[in-house]
Amino acid sequence: MGFLSGKYFLITGVSSKLSIAYGIAKAMYKQGAQLAFTYNKSKFKDRINSLAKEMGSNIVLQCDVSEDSSISNLFFELKQYFPKFDGFIHSIAFAPSDQLNGDYVNTVTREGFKITHDISSYSFVAMAKECREMLNPSSSLLTLSYLGSERAIPNYNVMGLAKASLEANVRYMANCMGPEGIRVNAISAGPIRTLASSGIKEFRKMLIYSKECSPIRRNVTIEEIGNCAAFLSSNLASGISGEVIHVDGGFSVSAMIHNQI
Repeated sequence: MGFLSGKYFLITGVSSKLSIAYGIAKAMYKQGAQLAFTYNKSKFKDRINSLAKEMGSNIVLQCDVSEDSSISNLFFELKQYFPKFDGFIHSIAFAPSDQLNGDYVNTVTREGFKITHDISSYSFVAMAKECREMLNPSSSLLTLSYLGSERAIPNYNVMGLAKASLEANVRYMANCMGPEGIRVNAISAGPIRTLASSGIKEFRKMLIYSKECSPIRRNVTIEEIGNCAAFLSSNLASGISGEVIHVDGGFSVSAMIHNQI
């Protein structure tokens, strides 16, 4: 029996077997969680249905987090399956492609800034607001961040600002929802080759640099991020809230490695 047995979670952001959200879902399923999944556009529905079936789920619901009515409808439909549930994984981020290439100051636009923050940060609290009454005591809300929230990363641009906003979101949400027994955390994941990351210019160079400079001398996997997510979603992490946990092989704490000296 796994440490998530008897718990029910909603997983967002799965787009393929390369997705961080897929690694998280697999780890949570392995620990006994019952899962529901979302998709954004209709063209992804069949793919997500197939991936959900791998994890014993036939609950696949549409949601466009840029629309409040869609978020509301998501939880109305989820309630037919899970009248009460134990939290969700928010693995959603988006920036227009022209915002992720080149000089940040020259590239950023008012519209690009607004869209990126709306989808990548506001959507987390928007989902929490809508499902708050459905959450069991000791529920866990978890989102995904990246080191670009703390440091200036080439070509990450406005997404870095949105991730910083998202991490602040975690702290404010944790403070508000903690009295209800609800914990809110984030994982700051090392670079992973996914469909989303392919939109960042020179992302392969980021992968190589991270591998060479992280203390463990390799990049992390979606399975490792998934294991941390499963732990944070469980009662084993009952004392952890408002945190940003780095799962990046130690890259975020490294200034210089031995062979650079």
